[in-house]
Amino acid sequence: MTLPTLGSDTTIAYDRLHPHIRRWIREQRWSELRDIQAQATAAILGGGNDVLIAAATAAGKTEAAFLPILTKIADRANPGLSVLYVSPLKALINDQFRRLDLLCERLEIPVVRWHGDAPQSAKSKMMRHPSGIALITPESIEAMFVRRPADAKRLLSKLDFIVVDELHAFMLGPRGLHLASLLKRIDSWSQKPARRIGLSATIGDLGQAAAWLRPSDPSQVAIMQDLGEGLDLKLQIRGYLEHVRTTKRKGEESAADAENTSALGVIADHLFLTLRGSNNLVFGGSRKIVETTSDALRRRSEAAEVPNEFFPHHGNLSKDLREELETRLKNSSLPTTAVCTTTLELGIDIGSVISVAQIGAPRSIASLRQRLGRTGRRQGVPSVLRVYIREQDLDSRSGILDELRPDIIRAVAAIRLLAARFVEPTSTSDALATALLHQTLSIISERGGARADALFRSLGGPGPFQSVTPIDYADLLRCATAPQTKLIEQAPDGALMLGERGEQIVQSRDFYALFQGEAEWRLVVGPKVLGTIPISNVVAKGNLVLFAGRRWLIEEIDEHAHVLQVAPHQGGSVPQFEPVGGEELHDALIGEMRHVYESDDTAGYLDDVARSLLTEGRAAYHRLDLHRLSILEAGSQIHLFPWLGSAASSVFAVALATVGLGAEAHDLGITIPGVSANDVDSALRRIAGFSPDDLSEIESFAAGLRTAKFDEYISEDLLRRFWKRRNSQIISIVPQIARQLVRP
Repeated sequence: MTLPTLGSDTTIAYDRLHPHIRRWIREQRWSELRDIQAQATAAILGGGNDVLIAAATAAGKTEAAFLPILTKIADRANPGLSVLYVSPLKALINDQFRRLDLLCERLEIPVVRWHGDAPQSAKSKMMRHPSGIALITPESIEAMFVRRPADAKRLLSKLDFIVVDELHAFMLGPRGLHLASLLKRIDSWSQKPARRIGLSATIGDLGQAAAWLRPSDPSQVAIMQDLGEGLDLKLQIRGYLEHVRTTKRKGEESAADAENTSALGVIADHLFLTLRGSNNLVFGGSRKIVETTSDALRRRSEAAEVPNEFFPHHGNLSKDLREELETRLKNSSLPTTAVCTTTLELGIDIGSVISVAQIGAPRSIASLRQRLGRTGRRQGVPSVLRVYIREQDLDSRSGILDELRPDIIRAVAAIRLLAARFVEPTSTSDALATALLHQTLSIISERGGARADALFRSLGGPGPFQSVTPIDYADLLRCATAPQTKLIEQAPDGALMLGERGEQIVQSRDFYALFQGEAEWRLVVGPKVLGTIPISNVVAKGNLVLFAGRRWLIEEIDEHAHVLQVAPHQGGSVPQFEPVGGEELHDALIGEMRHVYESDDTAGYLDDVARSLLTEGRAAYHRLDLHRLSILEAGSQIHLFPWLGSAASSVFAVALATVGLGAEAHDLGITIPGVSANDVDSALRRIAGFSPDDLSEIESFAAGLRTAKFDEYISEDLLRRFWKRRNSQIISIVPQIARQLVRP
């Protein structure tokens, strides 16, 4: 092993590691520790702080955390579990287990996978003799709390460390609220709370991440950041015109319709010619596009009489099919391209791929960075990115939004922000009320009953529910204890117990996960499960379906078990997997889109069609006077262009409802049907003069607030209150937005 000069940070860090770990490092033929690993070793071994490790994919974050952690716990004499590693994905747990198992065996530190698909024998042994490391998901922690609370306390009350991997994934949505609450409950069992170590590749606001990791004292979180070198990127954005207009309902587009003359078919041609023979990832944006594209690529392989190298990967496929593809990518023995949704975005070890492709313009710079981390991982090898943009061919039916070519503009804007190293901060979740009710039921189940004040003390304060007031919590309990709800009932001594419906919910396996589940059909061919499609798909014997990148005939239907027995076939239509919608666009991305419209540069990474589409979009922007106007009248519709992100546009659409205008927010702004420009102008002037009392009433016009798992059991008033707090900053500037939109 060649070490740097004696006395350097990396050498000092190396010397502090356990002898067995130093020997393991030499066996890996590392020339030295990476800088982030040296920093983390100093922080973890040298103090008692929590530590946040932020570095690019493949920068060695796992080793940065675990080499010093293993050193710290190797000679621990006290009984009890030492480390709880929490991951958002079972597949990532399996990866980390493979990476840690041999090293932990050498150190005689037990390590066990703890999720539904892991061997029960190892978990049972760990439960009998708690020691070492458990690799677990939030849902498995929840199951332990509910089903075996005494064992959970015995297992988790003496932890030295809690490692949260892919921290950025937990800072968004209901799973983050869920995990944060579980960690707080674990701390309450401990005489000395375990140190928390957060790992993430993509975080826009490190202070925000530190506050999530240790809400009670973010300032004591030591932040280790490796910015890495500048991004070495080979890039092309390719444009395609969609000539085919289909009148079929969403989800019923046939595979044949999606090919041939369609833009997606031409994109498949280019992917086949360009990617064949190497390992790549193609991000499709939706399960429908993933299935259509992977099937088109398979058919091209058959037509060319060559082995198929293109396979789908999404959450509805069976675990076996997903793992087969992940293993094939990692082994690199056969050229393989995975056509995927976001399922391969996180840190599952699939090795380094040659290139990443994306169908559709990026909606998140954080996600784009995460995806790019999969390619160019070897020193001196650039990342390779291809972005395929589809825009509608213009005709007499085209609207002004089509003329503005928003997808090509957004793609260019995203690349500009990528080059500027911008990453979106995380937004607050709309599942706060659902998470609060879920954890209330969980604690009541864990304790066999609890008083309302004790519940609030457990859940409130610094942490995921710090914005919840005693009045809020009383309202939540009032709904949960209502006779028609039957979630919670009160005993004569004042203790809250699970009611009839509450018992049913908590005892269901579906309770452990806070994200929304959906009834599904299982597709089975012979004894093999292919995966699932939502039950909302209309099925009948003899129907054809495209799934797992192939076409299938439905031969038998088991309505009771929700099983579809299928056989291979040449036809098939794409199932409807998810409702139409997309990831929210940040203010910075929309603002950069406007800068792209108002610029006249032509990026060299655009192909001829993309360059032409960019020119068309800019020409439409200036022809419509959008450089000076924010209100456009087009037929029976009025379009507003506030140039704000999705959250702000949605809130302003609610503000318009307060003055009697029905409005729809979209990526470029807001559309109001059936009114004149003068009507809209008058409404904007009214909103511009809103008083604080007027602004306080905006939430009463918000609609569609029941979006999370248990929202049906929560009062509309409480949901509106939480919506108002979540959007308070935007609401405060509603008059300012209106003033900017008013016509001069």
